[in-house]
Amino acid sequence: MRLDIITVLPQLLDSAINYSIVKRAREKNLVEIHVHNLRDYSTNKHKNVDDYAFGGEAGMVMSIEPIDRVIHKLKKERMYDEVIFTTPDGELYKQQTANRFSTFKNIIILCGHYKGVDQRVRDHLITREISVGDYVLTGGELAASVIIDSTVRLIPGVISDETSALFDSFQDNLLSPPVYTRPADYNGWKVPDILLSGHKANIDQWKHNQAVELTRKRRPDLME
Repeated sequence: MRLDIITVLPQLLDSAINYSIVKRAREKNLVEIHVHNLRDYSTNKHKNVDDYAFGGEAGMVMSIEPIDRVIHKLKKERMYDEVIFTTPDGELYKQQTANRFSTFKNIIILCGHYKGVDQRVRDHLITREISVGDYVLTGGELAASVIIDSTVRLIPGVISDETSALFDSFQDNLLSPPVYTRPADYNGWKVPDILLSGHKANIDQWKHNQAVELTRKRRPDLME
């Protein structure tokens, strides 16, 4: 997989792509991540990539010219499965979306910033708009980091125990059941006996029941 990230603040992506699981995925050549500074594609002598909004609305707007320039350059070099724009009014990002993204070969992510982006970018250059929650961030780099991490970890070979990702929360619209480790008894707080029984079928059923109950209590919307 190749991910091309377009941003006005490349440094904000450093921790997302240079540490932990994503770093190991890059070292294994399972994913390529290229960060493009949008200012490098500005023809303005001050390298500005924003301007005032027509109509007098407060806040600055990301300009179409440098965005079109970098996306056009990338698309001349290869085909892309999606050109994603991170924005608070996009579709809500879910595990099923991450699952699908992990099967793609090439993805562009444009990080939103300022008041927003010239609507013509959204109308003509973007194929998908993603929101990571019903709140506003200073910039889309944090949202892009979420997409990168949640997608890359699903690529075969990235996680040593690949089956563990299949049982993460939201994979089957259920939250994950409780997990325990040694010691089995700590200050009188004991691990449920079923988990120590060695009876796989019973353990699996217990985990499923716990997941259903936890989801019903905390996220009843998922049960729908």
